Amino acid sequence: MTKYTLYNRPGSGGFAVEAALKLADQPFDFIDVGNKPGDEMPDHFRAINPWGQVPALILPDETLMTETGAILTYLAGAHPEAGLSPVPWTPAHGTFLRWMAFLGANIYEAILHDGYPARFTDDPDGVENVKTAALKRCHKGLGVLEDAIGANGWLQDEMSVADLYLAILFIWCKKREDRPKCEALTHRIAAHPVIAPIWRRNFDHRPGVKWGR
Repeated sequence: MTKYTLYNRPGSGGFAVEAALKLADQPFDFIDVGNKPGDEMPDHFRAINPWGQVPALILPDETLMTETGAILTYLAGAHPEAGLSPVPWTPAHGTFLRWMAFLGANIYEAILHDGYPARFTDDPDGVENVKTAALKRCHKGLGVLEDAIGANGWLQDEMSVADLYLAILFIWCKKREDRPKCEALTHRIAAHPVIAPIWRRNFDHRPGVKWGR
C-alpha cells in the first residue's frame, strides 16, 4: 500500500499534520528529524526542505509538500470522506480557505516574530520591540478568531483542520488572555479521542496547562 512520509519533530506544527492523517485513516511513516526548536536543522533534512522547517510531507507519488497550512488544506481535499474541511467550491469552503490563510499569514507569523525576533531586524536594539509588537499582533489576531467561533465551539459548522491549526497556534501564543472560545476549542481538540494521544506526546512536556484535561 502506498503511504505518506511525515518529517517532523515533537512539539512542532507537524502535530496538526499527523492528527489530520490519523483522522483521515491514512497510513504514513513518521521520521523524526532529530533536533530541538532553535537548533540548526541536520543536513539530511535540509536536502529535503532547504528552508529548514518542519513539517515536510512526502505524498504517495513522492511529491514534496511543506508549509503546515498548505499540507492540511491538501489532505482535507485529498480525503473528502474524512470530513476535514467543507466541500470544495462551496461558500463554506471559501470561508475555510480564508481562515487557513489568516492563521498562517497572521497568527503563525506573529509567533515567529516573537520566538525568533533577530530574524526580523538588523538592529540589535530593536529585538525587544519586534517581540512586543508580535505579541500584540498575535493577541489581536486571536480576537478576530474569537469572534468567528460559533456557538458550536468551532470556526465553522463542523470541526476541520482549521481548528487543528488554531489549537496549536493558540498554545504557542504567549499573549492569549481574554480569548475563552479559543481556549475552549483548544481543550476540545486536545481531548478528541483520535487526537489526544498525539497531542500528549507532543505537548504534555510543556509547563502549565494540561490541555484537554
